[in-house]
Amino acid sequence: MNFSARSPTPLAVLLFALAISALSVRADELQDIDRLLKQSQHAQALERVNQYLSQRPKDAKGRFIKGLILVEQNKVAEAIEVFTALSRDYPELPEPYNNLAVLYAAQGQYEKARQQLEMSIRTHPSYATAYENLGDVYTKLASQAYDKALQFDSSNSAAKNKLSLIRDLISSNRLPRSSSAPSETSTEPTPPSAARTAPVKSAETKLASGQARSGATKPAEKPARAQDGSGDEVLQTVLAWAGAWSKQNVETYLAFYAQDFKTPKGEARSEWEAVRRQRISGPKKIEVAVESPKVTLRDQNNAVVSFRQMYRSDNLNIKSSKTLVMVRSDGRWLIQQERAGG
Repeated sequence: MNFSARSPTPLAVLLFALAISALSVRADELQDIDRLLKQSQHAQALERVNQYLSQRPKDAKGRFIKGLILVEQNKVAEAIEVFTALSRDYPELPEPYNNLAVLYAAQGQYEKARQQLEMSIRTHPSYATAYENLGDVYTKLASQAYDKALQFDSSNSAAKNKLSLIRDLISSNRLPRSSSAPSETSTEPTPPSAARTAPVKSAETKLASGQARSGATKPAEKPARAQDGSGDEVLQTVLAWAGAWSKQNVETYLAFYAQDFKTPKGEARSEWEAVRRQRISGPKKIEVAVESPKVTLRDQNNAVVSFRQMYRSDNLNIKSSKTLVMVRSDGRWLIQQERAGG
């Protein structure tokens, strides 16, 4: 082909067209594999996705779908390997952590499930599914703890009552779930706000649809009580603060600020709160993410947290550095000072 000056189709245009065509082919392949999965043609789906990944070994969506196929084939160990590798290669995605938690919970490994869910929330503080699943895992852990208490003291009536309530709660949560694969056609890693996680059946806990349900458990209404001056406690408080902001729960958000909070411009606390209420309640949607957090403990009651803050609303998208000066008061970590920059 002669790409002379008289040619009506420049080389760059042809290359762009070829790239668009390749993306379309990839999307079609994933859609076909997804259909095979939904039709329970698991062997064919696995063969197709392996062929797909042989050409694109780093493709996040293809690997995610492969994990779902392996789960449907009851190849749990292989599925865990797939989701573990995916979370290692794409640590910013919350869904692989969530699905690992589902698989560990199905095996009764609730402590491992808890750790994976906390990683999921750490990458995406407003991920409602992970919060709900974490509540389910804590429920099961509580059941085990009360049962252990009764082994040592069978006459403990309080533990008996609590264990009964917990078991009723677990029983009511045993709802049949159906598996589904991501519906997006992009072959690139999906941002947390748009991605979907497939539910996996569990005989013990109702973990987890990738779409937030209306009955999803919300983050704690108050900052969590700290048992000691640990960096993990501080970080969890910051993530819960970002989660409350994302949910536009103004009262919960304001509860993370200490009584002696130093307002940014030295204005009265009431004036600052009025402005914050307006800015949080005004947008139709808000998403706040905490990236690359660094916790510095000055002592057991004082800490500094620096991170990259990703703020997105229906009319604003900002990335900025943020530093929170934290103080431990009455067993809770609270924000004493907030400033932009490191």
